[in-house]
Amino acid sequence: MDKQTRNAMAARVARDIPEGAYVNLGIGLPTLVANHLPADKDIFLHSENGVLGRWTGAKPGEEDWDMINAGKEPICLSPGAAFFHHADSFGMMRGGHLDICVLGAFQVAANGDLANWHTGSPDAIPAVGGAMDLAIGAKRIFVMMEHLAKDGACKLIEHCTYPLTGIGCVSRVYTDLATLEITAEGVQVIELAGETTAEALQAVTPIPLDFSTLRSRPARALSPSAERALGSST
Repeated sequence: MDKQTRNAMAARVARDIPEGAYVNLGIGLPTLVANHLPADKDIFLHSENGVLGRWTGAKPGEEDWDMINAGKEPICLSPGAAFFHHADSFGMMRGGHLDICVLGAFQVAANGDLANWHTGSPDAIPAVGGAMDLAIGAKRIFVMMEHLAKDGACKLIEHCTYPLTGIGCVSRVYTDLATLEITAEGVQVIELAGETTAEALQAVTPIPLDFSTLRSRPARALSPSAERALGSST
């Protein structure tokens, strides 16, 4: 996925974060959300390694490697931010003190099951880490991911085939093709990205999609991989 598409997805997630929210940003794509939050909104970011406040990614030459996020990326903190012990950070995660957690994913099921830590690959990380604590501790789970895996398989499926991180925990999914809501009645399409059509999105998604809540199209381009996938589905 190209940089423009990643940042467009992050900006789209940022639009849905309300004033006063306490938000954990997971490793990978979710860390980009910090760069797209409006400066005039009081939103408090949380990082698993023990940071609370507001920050953006550090620009080249401004890095302070004593200030990093959970993905070990350097950050620039705003005044009022705080550092604290890892155990205190997990207490916040497990205690229900986070309003939203934004995570990446390998798979999301139609019922909101989340798989984001293991694919069976021999070089995969050895354990689930803090993702499981976040999946059950945060009040809402947003997922950012490419709609299709490298092999062309859709990541939004009927049932996860990878080991689960959390059961029925995902409420909203942001991909390079669309924004989708996971509900008890099914998966609702909120927005389409770029030139994606409802027909093309359904063609590459192996579960029924509900387009009755579809809003106006946002101005964000498709990644080259998404364009190729949609082109092959028509």
